[in-house]
Amino acid sequence: MSILLIEAFYGGSHKQLMDLLQEELQDDCVLCTLPAKKWHWKARTAALYFMQTVPTSTNYRILFASSVLNLAELAALRPDLGKLKKVLYFHENQLAYPVQKCQGRDFQYGYNQILSWFMPQHKLARLEKVTGLKRNGDAYQLGGLPGQQESGALGGLMKNSNAHHESGLCEAQPGLCTTQHEGLPSPLTAPARLNKSEASESTNPCQEEDKQHLTFNLSNILSGRDYQQRPLHVAWPHRWEHDKDPKTFFKVLLKLKEKNLPFHVSVLGEAFTEIPDIFSEAKKALGSSVLHWGYLPSKDDYFQALCMADVVISTAKHEFFGVAMVEAVYCGCYPLCPKALVYPEIFPAEYLYSTPEQLFKRLQNFCKRPDIVRKHLYKGETAGFSWAALGGKFRSLLAAEPREDL
Repeated sequence: MSILLIEAFYGGSHKQLMDLLQEELQDDCVLCTLPAKKWHWKARTAALYFMQTVPTSTNYRILFASSVLNLAELAALRPDLGKLKKVLYFHENQLAYPVQKCQGRDFQYGYNQILSWFMPQHKLARLEKVTGLKRNGDAYQLGGLPGQQESGALGGLMKNSNAHHESGLCEAQPGLCTTQHEGLPSPLTAPARLNKSEASESTNPCQEEDKQHLTFNLSNILSGRDYQQRPLHVAWPHRWEHDKDPKTFFKVLLKLKEKNLPFHVSVLGEAFTEIPDIFSEAKKALGSSVLHWGYLPSKDDYFQALCMADVVISTAKHEFFGVAMVEAVYCGCYPLCPKALVYPEIFPAEYLYSTPEQLFKRLQNFCKRPDIVRKHLYKGETAGFSWAALGGKFRSLLAAEPREDL
């Protein structure tokens, strides 16, 4: 086992990537994880935990980890791991992550990512520039950190604003850190394409509650109505957290409801310990428009739900890739995304909106004419994001020989 995989937050897209790598590498890797709970605590203490639990081995050549782990700390605590070729995958940018309410930003998590950034030979950045590093002579400058003057190689952390988006793989070269982007985005898994009429004829979705988890049964909610005659079906397949901006999403839906426009909504995605109040408020206010509400642990059920939807919406304030959106498009949904973040890199202009008012107008038209989206053929590309396209690239990266000076 020459490849060591470490994931300090083993859930969601973090888990999906590690599982795909483990399947691709099979017996040539060992996976060490922590549960996907209490993210901030994991980010702060994971290095100490893995220092004690990662088995020593002379066979390791490569360490692959996500940026939840403070790689600099782990390398200091375990010098044997520090000597390995290191690949770091950034799922998010803690320097620009939306802050809840009006509280100040805790910069230690962004600072941890800066330290980790300088450690590995390869950085995988999920289609967005991670730290905003800018070359200036032989040094690097980063946007200002409050209370700190810009100077030298570390003149601050990064301005809390929209950075320029650059896609792909960043490789460190001799010197402090130079970047080369080779276009290695986040992989996704999706089922064989399912015809929407076939999905709707099978049966229809209903929900059986088991704590926060729901199962997806196709029974009699839609009463066998012809597929083309059913109301517009909107899907929201995101984590139930503030950075996905559920308030904007539900505000738009409630405005549609106020105008008596017909639609159904399936609110998918995983909920954690703290659920924003807007979810319970919106479920009550939306009433009979709710078709499905809650997390679907089964991938098959989840993809079936997406295959039955017409439109998939993102209102995210922070996004490096958006696996859920691409999965939904692969399942036949018409995407509506902010004209911001990473989305313009992935989706053609007709699928982007600039304001909530624009989103409302698009949905208003679709509610009146759902046949528009049901007959629409997506004009972008999704094949390049599949594991079939990316698995070999990840394997090639992880098969590369370590540098001689390690």
